[in-house]
Order: sequence, then C-alpha cells, then structure tokens
Amino acid sequence: MSISAMFFYALSAAVLVSAVLSVTSRNIFRSAIFLLFSLISIAGIYFWMNYEFIAAVQTIVYVGGIVVLIIFSIFLTQQAGVSLPAPMKGRMIYAALASIAGFVLVVMQLLAHPFKVDNSVVASRGIKDIGHGLLETGANGYVLPFELVSILLLAAMIGCIVIALKPNSTTA
Repeated sequence: MSISAMFFYALSAAVLVSAVLSVTSRNIFRSAIFLLFSLISIAGIYFWMNYEFIAAVQTIVYVGGIVVLIIFSIFLTQQAGVSLPAPMKGRMIYAALASIAGFVLVVMQLLAHPFKVDNSVVASRGIKDIGHGLLETGANGYVLPFELVSILLLAAMIGCIVIALKPNSTTA
C-alpha cells in the first residue's frame, strides 16, 4: 500500500470517527469540537486530491465560520459543560432503524450502479474559472444553488436567535 493511500485512509477514518463522535456525544460543546475535526479532515482530503482552493474555502467558511458560530451560540445560549439528557429508548430504536434503512439503500444503489475507474487526468481549473462558474447564470452556472445556501444559512441563524430569545416557560 502506498503512502498516498495510507494518508487517504487515515483522513477518511478521522472524518468518520469524528462525525460519529459528533453525533453521539452527550456534551454539546464536545459535539461541536468533533464537528470541527471532521470538517478539518475533509479539508485534508481536498488537499490530498490537489484541490487547494476548495480546501481553503472549506477551512475558511466551515471551520472558520460555521463551527465558530456554533461554538459562540453554545456559549451564549447554554452552559457548555452540561451534558444533554439521555435520549428516550423509542427514539434510539427509530434512529437505529432509520440508519440501517439508509445504509441498506446506499449499498443497494452502489451494487446497482458500480463505480467505474477513470484514469484520465482532469484539467485543473483556476480560481478565475471557478469564480466565473459560481456566478454564471446559464445552464452551467451555480449562482442559484449558491444563493439558496446563503438563504438557508440566514434562516438557520434567525432560527437560532429565536430559540435563544424564547422565554423559559418553567420560570414564569
């Protein structure tokens, strides 16, 4: 096995382990930190594939922006050291069944449509080409998904503010 393959497997394992720990941790601050590790590992995979621009955007936008926003939200709205309550048994069973069903669907699709090995070299696109592709309004452009993601992030931020400002009904 080559060093490159070992590096890829190590990064992939880091992504999977930290993602699982992010979802299963009962401490919300630790979940945010595990999400940070997962996103940094994904940026490492982009660097490994020689997509430096996408790796830099991944690091700046997600690691530098979203995760920091989540951590600040945790500190402003909750006590960071408090563990979350244990989930109900029924929810755990339904979550496990949904996870198994999703895994089975993915495996069925992979078996029905196997990957084909393509050894051709992809021409590297420069930052100027990526910028034009993001802002192009034609059939090959990505301006609509780009704007939809910004609206989704705005809605999530407004939802966080509404939840944070909601008065606690147990104290009244």
